[in-house]
Amino acid sequence: MSNNQAARQASQRTSKRGIPEGLWVRCTGCKATIFRKEVERRLGVCPECNFHFYVPARQRIAQLVDEGSFEEWFADLWPTDPLGFVDRKPYVQRLYDEQRKTGLPEAAVVGKGYIRGRPVVLGVTDSAFIMGSMASVVGEKLTRAIEEAQRQSLPLVIVSGSGGGARMHEGILSLMQMAKVSAALARFDQAGGLFISVLTNPTMGGVAASFASLGDVILAEPRALIGFAGPRTIWATVRIELPEGFQTSEFLLKHGFIDRIVERPRLRTELASIIDYCGK
Repeated sequence: MSNNQAARQASQRTSKRGIPEGLWVRCTGCKATIFRKEVERRLGVCPECNFHFYVPARQRIAQLVDEGSFEEWFADLWPTDPLGFVDRKPYVQRLYDEQRKTGLPEAAVVGKGYIRGRPVVLGVTDSAFIMGSMASVVGEKLTRAIEEAQRQSLPLVIVSGSGGGARMHEGILSLMQMAKVSAALARFDQAGGLFISVLTNPTMGGVAASFASLGDVILAEPRALIGFAGPRTIWATVRIELPEGFQTSEFLLKHGFIDRIVERPRLRTELASIIDYCGK
C-alpha cells in the first residue's frame, strides 16, 4: 500500500470518528468556537460575547411574530432590468443568482402578523440580497405595506438590514424610492400611525438616510453598523480618522440618534410593550 493510500484511509477513519460537520460555528465577534444549537437557541446571538449573527429575513420574521401568524403581502412583485445594466455580470444574471442564493425574489419581505397577540404590519430587508439595497421592488413593497398599515390602522414595524443603500443597477428608479417611502411614512404619521424602526447590522446608505431614521421609536441591535458612508469610504475620500466606535449603535445611542439598544431575544417583548404604551 502506498503512503497516499494509507493517509486517505487514516483520514476516512478519523472523519468517521470525528465531530459531524456543522455542529460548531466560529463567532465573528470573539472568534470563539461555539455550539451551533446554542447559537440558534439564542436566536443567532453568541453566548460568549453577545455578538449578533446575521439571520435571513424569513428567519427573523419567525423570531418576531407569533407562530403561524405571518401573512406575506405582494410576493408577486419581482424585479426587472430597466437599464440593461452590466458591471461584472448582467444585472439580470445577478438577480437570478441572488434569488437562488437567498430564496427571495427581492431584498424585502412585507406582510401582516401578530407580535404577542398584537396585530402589526411588518417589513424586513435582507442584507444577503445585494446587501439589502433599495431597488424599485423594495421601495414598492415598503410603500404598499405602509399604505396598508394606514388603511387598517395598524402599527408598522420595519427591520432594516441594508448595507447597500440605493441600488445603482436601477439608477434614478432606485434613488427615488427613498423619497417615495419617506412620503408614505409622512402620510402615515399624519394619520396618527405608529412606526417602530429596528436597525440591524448593517443599516447604511440611502436606507439609513430615509425610512430607517424616521421611526417614532428607533431601536437597534447591539454593535450594529449604522450610518450613511462606511468608515473605509470616509477615510478613502476625506482622510478623516473617525472617533472610536463611530457609526455603531452604542455611539448613536449616546448622541441621541436612536432611542434604545435591544438584544435580539428581548425584541418581541420590547415591540409589544411599545405598541401597548402607545395605545396601538
